[in-house]
Amino acid sequence: MTIDLAKEARNKGIDYFLISFVDLFGVMRAKLVPAAAIDDMARDGAGFAGFAAWLDMTPADSDMFAVPDPSSLIQLPWRPNVGWLAADLHMDGKEVEHAPRNALKRVLKGAAEKGYRLKHGVECEYFLITPEGDGLADASDRQSKPCYDVAALMRRYDVISEICDAMLSLGWGPYQNDHEDANGQFEMNWDYADALVTADRHAFFKYMVKSIAENHGIRATFMPKPFADLTGNGCHTHVSLWSTDGETNLFADPAGELGVSELGYHFLGGIMEHATSMCAITNPTVNSYKRINAPVTNSGATWAPNLVTYSGNNRTHMVRIPDAGRFELRLADGSANPYLLPTVIGAAGLDGIEKQRDPGKRLDINVYAEPEKAADAERLPLNLLDALRELETNQTLAKSLGSETVSAFVKLKTAEWNAYATDLSQWERDHTLDC
Repeated sequence: MTIDLAKEARNKGIDYFLISFVDLFGVMRAKLVPAAAIDDMARDGAGFAGFAAWLDMTPADSDMFAVPDPSSLIQLPWRPNVGWLAADLHMDGKEVEHAPRNALKRVLKGAAEKGYRLKHGVECEYFLITPEGDGLADASDRQSKPCYDVAALMRRYDVISEICDAMLSLGWGPYQNDHEDANGQFEMNWDYADALVTADRHAFFKYMVKSIAENHGIRATFMPKPFADLTGNGCHTHVSLWSTDGETNLFADPAGELGVSELGYHFLGGIMEHATSMCAITNPTVNSYKRINAPVTNSGATWAPNLVTYSGNNRTHMVRIPDAGRFELRLADGSANPYLLPTVIGAAGLDGIEKQRDPGKRLDINVYAEPEKAADAERLPLNLLDALRELETNQTLAKSLGSETVSAFVKLKTAEWNAYATDLSQWERDHTLDC
């Protein structure tokens, strides 16, 4: 069914549309378009200079056009006269190959051609901090084990309930909100859906949380590790593969180990095979590696992986199987691109199915307490540069994601690493000035 955006504007009282896209670094970009002009924009797209965003372009490149997807329309709950639209990027009459939403759609199309439909859900952790970013917004949130603390949760009731009410009004099916393991940290869960739908919602959720927090005079951050002594922000991803009609969960098998089918384990085998390369995308910042390779935090555990292992309902591993028919990948963090995250998961998993990869033996141990029992497990990259080098040489992922996508991502992220590497930190001065 074709959605007439001008008609939607009249019926819903929308005066403006935000036509948006997410660049390779996960930054949301947008233009504010009056409803009177939406017909032209829906047909031709809103124009952007690609070099001005984190895309592999130059000032000499042609105009880039963001063509909105009408099915993605979300009316801003806190400003209902504005409608948000996810858009697909085009240039010179062709799709921009390395645009994240385009990359995801290609992988999903390839999956559909094989009879598969990828679904996923995300658990987006975030901190509520001061507007300046120099501390927690709630100075009273000081427990050494603050997870599920009702007092700290309810002190932020106005913010949390407004976000949850917004998700309820949008029909996302939110079902729980909690104070997470770190002081000042929260998580909100909503129903899983088709991968593109969840990716759009994931992108919008981050924008929404930041906007609502700002309206309350505080700041929200999804930074992987904003405080050295506290648990970092994960983005745990629950994954399942379905028949193309969306009716049959192909990962579910009552006769399978832990209720998972043979096809499901092959998909998991692909995740295990490509995990170190995936890290560049699931953990795409310098700061990311201070979460997955962190020492013990104030609460007693990091809740983040550092080895390529999987288990049953056990949160000390990279992948856990919490119940039949799905996996939880615990690798990604809050900086993961909402579109590239399911793209790389789908690409790795489908390769596992195609090659019938074996994920290896399940480890039913506390890998934090008994790492020696996982001595043969591959270690996750120790820094962003190592992860980028892994991705750059992974021909399988390059083929699925698109060689231009991988090339552009590695190029821009390597430049970011080089900028970090040339920065002189206070730690270096403290430890080296008198050497």
